[in-house]
Amino acid sequence: MAKSSGSSAREGRAAKKGGRTTSTRRIDFSDIPEASDAQLRAMRRVGRPPLGTSARQLIAIRIDPDVLRWAKKEAKRRSIGYQTVINEILAAHTRASSGVA
Repeated sequence: MAKSSGSSAREGRAAKKGGRTTSTRRIDFSDIPEASDAQLRAMRRVGRPPLGTSARQLIAIRIDPDVLRWAKKEAKRRSIGYQTVINEILAAHTRASSGVA
């Protein structure tokens, strides 16, 4: 039996999808040339660039469903991501609490 995910959220999504799928076909990589040492050294990780002076930190957080629903609705209204909305609210509160304008 395959090991189930440690995350209850992931497991819930996997259960909705009907479990994991496996392909019986194999991908043929034989026609792809090997990368040289110079090419491997020149490669860099691709991902989201940092916003502002430092990269944002990835965390997991549990919030009330009503709060999440509001954040998603507000994000859709403003055409931005809901995590950005949550970050902006927290940043504004932090600035107000610390007295920084």
